[in-house]
Order: sequence, then C-alpha cells, then structure tokens
Amino acid sequence: MSEIHIHKHEVKGSNLMISIVLNLLITIAQIVGGIISGSLALISDALHNFSDVLSLVFSYIAHKLSRRKASINNTFGYKRAELIAAFVNASTLVIVALILIYGAVERFVNPHPIESGLVIWLALLGIIVNGVSVIFLRKDAEHNLNMKSAYLHLLTDMMASVAVLVGGLLMKFYDWFWVDSLMTIIIAVYLIVVGVQLLVESTKMLMLFTPDFIDIKELVREVHKIPGVKKLHHIHVWHLNDEELHLEAHLDCSEDIRMSEFNELLHEVEQVLFHQFNINHINIQPEFKKEDPKHFIVQD
Repeated sequence: MSEIHIHKHEVKGSNLMISIVLNLLITIAQIVGGIISGSLALISDALHNFSDVLSLVFSYIAHKLSRRKASINNTFGYKRAELIAAFVNASTLVIVALILIYGAVERFVNPHPIESGLVIWLALLGIIVNGVSVIFLRKDAEHNLNMKSAYLHLLTDMMASVAVLVGGLLMKFYDWFWVDSLMTIIIAVYLIVVGVQLLVESTKMLMLFTPDFIDIKELVREVHKIPGVKKLHHIHVWHLNDEELHLEAHLDCSEDIRMSEFNELLHEVEQVLFHQFNINHINIQPEFKKEDPKHFIVQD
C-alpha cells in the first residue's frame, strides 16, 4: 500500500475536556432550576445538555483511541473509533429529540404556570457556556467527523438555550405558558434534522460506501489516460476515517513490463488519484493478461 503524506489539522482533545467540564456544570444548574421553576423546556434543555456530556466524554475517549499506533492485532489501529463515536452521538441526538417531543405534547395537554425568571437566567447561562464550547470546537469540527458530532451537540444546545430564553421572556411578560412546550418541539425537530444528517454521513463511512464526491467512472477515465495503463478494475474506494481515503484496485498493464517500470507507472497513477480525487492511501495489484473479472466493481 502506498501512502501519500499530507498536512493534517491537529485536533485538540483538550478542547473537548474543557467543554465536558462546562457542560456538566450547566447541566446540574438547569436540572435544579427546571425542577424549581417547573419548566419542561428547561429540564429538556438540561437533558440535552446531559446527553452532550456523555457524547463529549465518548468523543474524547474515541479521540484518544484513534491516536494509538497500529499493531499486529490492530493493523489499522483504532482510527475508526471516532466514526463509531460520531454514529452514537448522532443516534443520541435523535433519541433525545423524540423524548422531548413526547414530553412537550404531554405538557400541551396539561399546562401549568412556570417560574419564568429562573428560566430566563439559566437560559442565559446556557447560551454563554455552550457558546464558549462551540468556539473551542468550531475549527476542529471542520476536519473531523467525531468533533463535528460533538460540535453539533453543543451548537444545538446553544440554540436550545436561545429558544428557552425566548420562551421565558414570553411567559414572563404575556403569561404564554404554552410557549414552553412549543419551544421544546422546535428544539426537538432541529435535533432530528441535524442528527439524521450526521447519522447518514457516519453510517456511509462505517459501511465503507464510496464517498459522494468520488465518481468511479471519472476516476477510471483519468487513470486510463496514463500511457501503459490498459484497464483499472476491481475497484474499492472508502474512508478509513475523516483524514484517510483509501483505494484498492487491480491494474492491467498494456505491456509485460519489469517491476521497476511498474513502480514508475504506479507513481503516475498515485499522482492522478491524489491531486484529482484526494485519495491518499493507494493499493494497486499489477496484472498482465491475467484471467480475472475486468469489471470496475467486482462482487467478491
């Protein structure tokens, strides 16, 4: 297997740890405040925050595991741990959202007065704490699916706190206590939208699907332009994790060349695959008039 070295963004686990501590504190405050005030939206926000804490802890563990070196028993190391974390975190987003919707509908049927002042102050605290956490993780989220899942948990929780604040103000000045349930449902629907999107993305990587931005037919056309290449076939393209995009394939050569000549041909193929398709791990099996299936995709 040939690996093309590229500059990688260094994801910082310390940012996750800071976010864990901050969210644990706000979760405790919101649970106590929600019980005292009687606000379902505040308790819902606390529940979401608690799921954030669990998700952040899971993301932190996965981040540490992914940095472990490969071994005889784990030839890829633990690089896919972060994909599993992203999948689990996305699942919890959807599950929490469904729980919130159930509670909100029940509260619509049986509304009762809420201590809006406490709701407002704790919502403001939630906005500040989650806002700081979002800033810490924003850059890492652009380069890592695990960090993106943690970032989305925090971002949606900040938005949830904004919704709770709006609801608290409306309850304080207009006695619209039904707004508490409405805000809860709005929060939950948004959680489902972002959760499902992340769930689909992480599932595709775990299932080794070809990335959406890779056109296999276009890839083959570009490789076939290289002199000495007869046919690229039996192709697999997949993400090992966010940073590593792998390709393995059989390369049928047009001439019966020496291995040293194949090395030069392979180098040209690698340059095309890396610069045009961002594939940085390449494993090519050389062939010459070998009797085997020549389809692009071969069912093993």
